[in-house]
Amino acid sequence: MFLRILFLLTLLPLVELVLLVWLSAHTDWRLTVLFVLGTGALGAWLIRWQGWRAWRNIRDELARGELPAESIQDGLFILVAGLLLITPGVLTDVAGVVLLVPPFRRALGKWLRRRWRTTFAVRSFSTGGGWEPGGREPDGTVIDVASTPATRPD
Repeated sequence: MFLRILFLLTLLPLVELVLLVWLSAHTDWRLTVLFVLGTGALGAWLIRWQGWRAWRNIRDELARGELPAESIQDGLFILVAGLLLITPGVLTDVAGVVLLVPPFRRALGKWLRRRWRTTFAVRSFSTGGGWEPGGREPDGTVIDVASTPATRPD
């Protein structure tokens, strides 16, 4: 874990700086500055455009009574992509642009869900009620629970 943090905080900015210096040496420094500012503006615009679209999808899925897990994940990927584009650098810009491509986001989301399923375990237990995990009674009927807000006595 320490090596990953060391990489993110020291080596990645160093590589980004070297790439920006190389880019300005092989082109014009004004073009390099325009590249950094342009990708930052593009990132801000794309966060806004695709972010609103993801927000609408989340709202629509909630209105239909569906769990918007993939839309929330899509929105998080868009946010990370925009932050990568706003961050000055060549590698972060490439990663941000790739993360804004919807088929890549879907593939990355599937890979992450598959990886997290093997990493995280969800367990439930009962305190003697005889229920099986998952909210079902032994005969297979679903247990439906409703809650009401508690009122405070004044």
